[in-house]
Amino acid sequence: MSLNLMGGGDMWYLCATILSLLVIVGAEDPYRFFTWNVTYGDIYPLGVRQQGILINGQFPGPDIYSVTNNNLIINVHNSLPEPFLLSWNGIQQRRNSYEDGVYGTTCPIPPGKNFTYILQVKDQIGSFYYFPSLAFHKAAGGFGGIRILSRPQIPVPFPDPAGDFTVLIGDWYKANHKTLKAILDNGKKLRFPDGILINGRGPNGTSFTVEQGKTYRFRISNVGLQNSLNFRIQGHKMKLVEVEGTHTLQTTYSSLDVHVGQSYSVLVTADQPAQDYYIAVSTRFTSQVLTTTGVLHYSNSARRVSGPPPGGPTTEIDWSLNQARSIRTNLTASGPRPNPQGSYHYGLINITRTIRLANSAGQVNGKQRYAVNSVSFIPADTPLKLADHFKIGGVFRVGSIPDNPTGGKMYLDTSVMGADFRAFVEIVFENKESILQSWHLDGYSFWVVGMNGGKWTPASRNQYNLRDAVSRCTTQVYPRSWTAIYIALDNVGMWNLRTEFWARQYLGQQFYLRVYSPVESIRDEYPIPKNALLCGRAKGRTTRPL
Repeated sequence: MSLNLMGGGDMWYLCATILSLLVIVGAEDPYRFFTWNVTYGDIYPLGVRQQGILINGQFPGPDIYSVTNNNLIINVHNSLPEPFLLSWNGIQQRRNSYEDGVYGTTCPIPPGKNFTYILQVKDQIGSFYYFPSLAFHKAAGGFGGIRILSRPQIPVPFPDPAGDFTVLIGDWYKANHKTLKAILDNGKKLRFPDGILINGRGPNGTSFTVEQGKTYRFRISNVGLQNSLNFRIQGHKMKLVEVEGTHTLQTTYSSLDVHVGQSYSVLVTADQPAQDYYIAVSTRFTSQVLTTTGVLHYSNSARRVSGPPPGGPTTEIDWSLNQARSIRTNLTASGPRPNPQGSYHYGLINITRTIRLANSAGQVNGKQRYAVNSVSFIPADTPLKLADHFKIGGVFRVGSIPDNPTGGKMYLDTSVMGADFRAFVEIVFENKESILQSWHLDGYSFWVVGMNGGKWTPASRNQYNLRDAVSRCTTQVYPRSWTAIYIALDNVGMWNLRTEFWARQYLGQQFYLRVYSPVESIRDEYPIPKNALLCGRAKGRTTRPL
């Protein structure tokens, strides 16, 4: 299929946008340019042929390598026969939710067309990933790793590793993603997945080569659809050093639970006899346990892997809960800016609002749906951010989702919750179901201040960690349990808050948080990009220049 390359007008808009950004963000910040072609192609991750989504012919897609404050110019050509969008899991998009890559903020790229994302990884470091956000495309691939390195003048709290590996793990179906989407569209539940992949491959399909005596960084992201996974390396310990942009206390683990949507960095030293070792990944808290393996290959290996892979941890929730509580911020480490991360004393700030969010499952009009505070999200005919910008009425209503669980019957709505710019908010995720839940908020990192079993009450605040809680963008909520987070709402925009269980997200378990400032200033939010795609009721409108 031929590419729809940029025309002269599109290139002029891009150059004008870049020049404008030079004024806004400063000319000293480097630019990195990427050109990606998105296609369908045959893949065989579990030994059977499937239709997968490839980026530049790759499954998974290429890694993005960057440095703090770099500007990323990613020109995406959609060679699929249907609309397509990419989203950036954990990239905060300061003041710029137009580039977030979910349908509530961004029009899809039409078939045969291209769109150039203009992102800045402002004051960010760490391990993240990108993925397709429309039409259940995530079940076909189109995902890849993002690594953001610290600037050379900012010290990192560990020596430079000998190598840096991206490890994308996730559950997988043999069925075509369109078949899975049709099941959901017909109001049915998906069955249990068929297997687990490591970097797009099944058992022993992925290998990482190391030299004896050297230390390596593994950036592990769970890009799957629904299952928490446990990651471990036979005979080796893992030292946790970073979680979604936060340097952590350097705690050593023999295995690590990675919940859907989460990313971790660990250091592994090749300090064992020279042979090959299993890397094992298995599902957690499921009656049927799926396991896959990769290989840690010593360059001077004398023996291949053999025998059974190492077993996982106990299935008891307490083991995982205690591990989660042990993950804390390294207060002595520098962050992406030349000041200690711990200088922000979040535990001393007064909470201005408490929001309680409860997930639920049920039937609406005889079809399976999922909800937050009884509201099951339905997409509007126009991206909500565009409707907000152009002041198009009737697309959504601020306050269409309540701040607290109602216990009422589930219903459909385009749910948007309003929030004030610079508010300091407590959100409590309440999970009364028997599943483990995973929640993500675009545009932000938040402090995970507490989690426990049972029902949350105001007295639960006595358990909060108000000193060194980890700051991240995705958190788990254990079955019949709660998790509490603190957020400083310092990023104006329309931001997606969603479950990372993708069938649940697709069938309504999400909403948008509209962080609003009445002052229209580029200090608070960038204007709409000149190259913004316009669709729905925004089609034909004129974008004002930056």
